[in-house]
Amino acid sequence: MAQWREDVLGAGFECTDLELGSDDEGPLVATLVRAKPDRRSWQERMFHGKRVLDGVDVLYVHGWSDYFFQRDLAAFWTNRGARFFALDLRKYGRSLREGQTPGYVERLDDYHLEIEAALEVMGEGEPEPRPLVLFGHSTGGLVLSLWAAAHPGKAAALVLNSPWLEFQLASTGRQVLMPLLNLGARTNPYEVAPQLDYGFYTRAQREVGPRDELDLVNPVWRPERTHAVRGGWLRAILEGHTRVSRGLGIAEPVEVLLSARTAIPLKWSEELTRADSVLDVDEVAKAALKLGSTVTVDRIDGALHDVFLSSEPVRNEAYARLDRWLRGWRAG
Repeated sequence: MAQWREDVLGAGFECTDLELGSDDEGPLVATLVRAKPDRRSWQERMFHGKRVLDGVDVLYVHGWSDYFFQRDLAAFWTNRGARFFALDLRKYGRSLREGQTPGYVERLDDYHLEIEAALEVMGEGEPEPRPLVLFGHSTGGLVLSLWAAAHPGKAAALVLNSPWLEFQLASTGRQVLMPLLNLGARTNPYEVAPQLDYGFYTRAQREVGPRDELDLVNPVWRPERTHAVRGGWLRAILEGHTRVSRGLGIAEPVEVLLSARTAIPLKWSEELTRADSVLDVDEVAKAALKLGSTVTVDRIDGALHDVFLSSEPVRNEAYARLDRWLRGWRAG
């Protein structure tokens, strides 16, 4: 049985470690966080009946250079009856250990180990499996999409928040870079790849997002400028994009939430507070159609890369659209 302890988010959240063995940097661990929903009174149960997500489990996976910290995101799900869990992948956030290269893996399929360990813990004490919603942001959306494709029938639905399904320079850029990365991965996979990050995405979140959550972010786990991008890791990402481009064949329904536009972050402007400055959202929207046979793409005007860290009116719109989609999914 899992040993739960109070989480860094404080009251209402607990976490447990998932042991994953070791690699050349030492022991590997992932961290599973759970939200503890308030108990409903008998009056609420009697007069309001079942909630739309009663009996459902949600597993959230964060993006690159990130970890789970969003209390409001958890509350959205638990207020509708779901049990909410979030996974800090190996070498990210709560799972990052001294001496480890933040976020580094050379195969995205390595994450299957912690996903399956998390699901095993989530199922402890349950007489039968509960419907599972996989919920991923950015790189987490790519990771969960690949896992769902490799494990048909395990999830009941996917919700993807700006999933990183295609490279910023689209398939042409991916095809140009891949041979170079293959060569580099054989000689020095830890070599730092060129990147331009002036901290504008972080600034945009702080200017418009939920200050009560963002002001408490751990800057080591979620730095103002992203962790260094290593060649071996980028090769793994592009290989995942190639698999998406071939079609994943996911049978379960998929909801994709995206900004309506991309802004290139070469210099600061107010436009960066109303657009995705990380991904090419048009390319992601096209790639999303390769996920499976039932895909909904919701484009949200004014959204940031993480649509749930956008300005309050945009966040409200994103939550309203997600709620509408979930009600339709449950009705079906």
